[in-house]
Amino acid sequence: MAGIARWCFRHRFLVPVLWLVALVGLGVVGSALGSNYANSFSLPGTESTKALTILQTQFASQSGDQDTVVWRTTSGTVRDAQVQGSMTAALDKIAKLPEVAAVRGPYGPQGAAQQISKDGTTAYAQINFTGQANELVDADVKAVINTAQAAATPTLQVELTGNAIDQVSEAKPSSSEAYGIAAAAVVLFIAFGSLFAMLLPILTAVFGLGAGILAVNLLTHAFSIAQLAPTLSALIGLGVGIDYALFIVTRYRRGLKRGLAPEDAVAIALDTSGRAVLFAGGTVCIALLGMLVLGISFLNGVAVAAALTVVFTVLSALTLLPALLGILGTRVLSRKQRRLLAANGPESEELQGFWARWAGFVERRPKILSVVALAVLVTLVIPVGSLRLGHSDDGNAPTSSTSRKAYDLLASGFGPGFNGPLEIVGTFTSPADEAAFTSLAKTLATVPNVAAVQAPPLKPGATIGLMQVYPRTNPDAVQTTDLIAHLRSTVIPAARAGTTMSVYITGGTAIFYDFAHVLDGKLPLFIGVIIGLGFLLLLVAFRSFGVPAMAAVMNLLGAGASFGVLVAIFQWGWGLNAMGLGTSGPIEAFLPVMMLSILFGLSMDYQVFLVSRMHEEWVHSEDNQRAVRIGQAETGRVITAAAAIMISVFMAFVFGGQRVIAEFGIGLAAAVAIDAFIIRTVLVPSAMQVLGRANWWLPTWLDKRLPHLSVDPPEERVTLPQQGQADDSVPSAAL
Repeated sequence: MAGIARWCFRHRFLVPVLWLVALVGLGVVGSALGSNYANSFSLPGTESTKALTILQTQFASQSGDQDTVVWRTTSGTVRDAQVQGSMTAALDKIAKLPEVAAVRGPYGPQGAAQQISKDGTTAYAQINFTGQANELVDADVKAVINTAQAAATPTLQVELTGNAIDQVSEAKPSSSEAYGIAAAAVVLFIAFGSLFAMLLPILTAVFGLGAGILAVNLLTHAFSIAQLAPTLSALIGLGVGIDYALFIVTRYRRGLKRGLAPEDAVAIALDTSGRAVLFAGGTVCIALLGMLVLGISFLNGVAVAAALTVVFTVLSALTLLPALLGILGTRVLSRKQRRLLAANGPESEELQGFWARWAGFVERRPKILSVVALAVLVTLVIPVGSLRLGHSDDGNAPTSSTSRKAYDLLASGFGPGFNGPLEIVGTFTSPADEAAFTSLAKTLATVPNVAAVQAPPLKPGATIGLMQVYPRTNPDAVQTTDLIAHLRSTVIPAARAGTTMSVYITGGTAIFYDFAHVLDGKLPLFIGVIIGLGFLLLLVAFRSFGVPAMAAVMNLLGAGASFGVLVAIFQWGWGLNAMGLGTSGPIEAFLPVMMLSILFGLSMDYQVFLVSRMHEEWVHSEDNQRAVRIGQAETGRVITAAAAIMISVFMAFVFGGQRVIAEFGIGLAAAVAIDAFIIRTVLVPSAMQVLGRANWWLPTWLDKRLPHLSVDPPEERVTLPQQGQADDSVPSAAL
């Protein structure tokens, strides 16, 4: 690493130019090709997917995304000639638009009486597209929206809802990155007291993030990547990118204060903190790519996109940052610090300040601090017992969106269940099967929590049948998921008895129900994989059973506590309205898996930076109390500053208008706060003080067989060259 640092330092004007060329090149290619983000919820083997496959192969006009146009009049009824004529003309135009397979309104012969509310003021039409939402061209969906809303008048409100509508009209949190950078700049200026030192981590992160997002845009042409991937990648990449640069800049500034020349300070910073950054970035990528073991296409694309962004932020920290440090030299120190250095010479290495005092306090009171910190974590974990996975519906969307307005119109005119109909698909091989399917429609109408059933008459000799079941409750309500389970386990099996008929439930609500159950079933495997992987990495890095075992327990506690915060806010609704984030509902089904992978990587960052310094001191002195105290005293300030930056970045994404991103923002911000200010600042050092030499125990036979990996070698291992020595004569410490 020292060799890379010196090369970048000595070519400090070339390296930024190369980065600019790379950014421009990626941007030009990206502008020419565009992007192709798509939300793919492929769940092989699930009932909802089987139903979609049947529709796609045998009933193509019904296999696409089904969206809804809703209208309400404030004068007369929707049956009035003026309203009926206006909406019929609009629906006829929509039926002729590209990618629209069929339109079924309340006025034509195919319409149903249920499509007009009892008071006659509200009506809806169903639009069947030729493909699922992720397969449609945005411009074609926008044409449908514009055509429908063109019929609106001062007394006629027209709104639309559905997956395709949501995909092209949901709010874009375009300013979140800017807010996050501004907040990070404030924290960095407070931490460093230098404008240049503040700018360096931000510039480094922005270059890495920009290259990463542009590369992800290109990757969408070869890989299915969800639409939320760029925002999520920006959230992760910006946070870790600034943090990684912060760790290196902090080590570089310390070298300058201790009298090193700028080039030597860069070499040591990269060969110590730079190695830790490389290790930490690698663990984040491995944790993100761990989602691939779940075999879910939606998560695969997000994982690859986020990991690629992290790779670019690490590359930026290890190449661009040394060059920028070379350009600025000692100006990363404040003027006061430069004057003191010139007047008094190198500063003393004696530990002092708040973190030295706090580390001493932890050393004197380890047991009581361990108990208090553990009690706080357990309290935060309690809400996880009521965690409910699902999918937030349009009732959680911003009140200004057409989807939310349509949701409210449907709920008030027909009942909340009309926002999430269940599609029942049946296949037949005999007249008896057809009769059984027709009888099932009558049975479904009598099931508790079913508001209505729409079952078009079957054609003679039909081999497939469709009907829609409207629950009485919201799509994200517990009662609705209970209804799906009841229909699948009891009602439908009873109807199929004695027949060869097959019946499946699909539709948006059922798809997300299956999605939640698939993830729920694979979650234990995923947790085992990432915890086991983390244990092995730390075992090799620190040659100890105690350190990785403690890290595994702490990571689980930290993740549980952050999920507890999420449940309290988004599921219980604590403070949700005050933050303008809509109403309470279930936690997004895919969020636990994605958050666990991200949290695993981020918590490993802090664990590595904290324990590597302790381990370095332990190797020198074999005095556990001293090692823990010095490790905490020297890393506490930078870890908490890094955490404050990450919290600022994550919280900046909370108010961008997308509920799922807000869940990630609050969940990750809470996790980082818990990890940095409770786990790494109190619980880990106090527990390590209590455990003593047991922290570093490893059987001799295993110690001989493990490979040697130095994450953060002591500064003494970095050989400083004599003046005039060539680049290739500078040895870099071996991994």
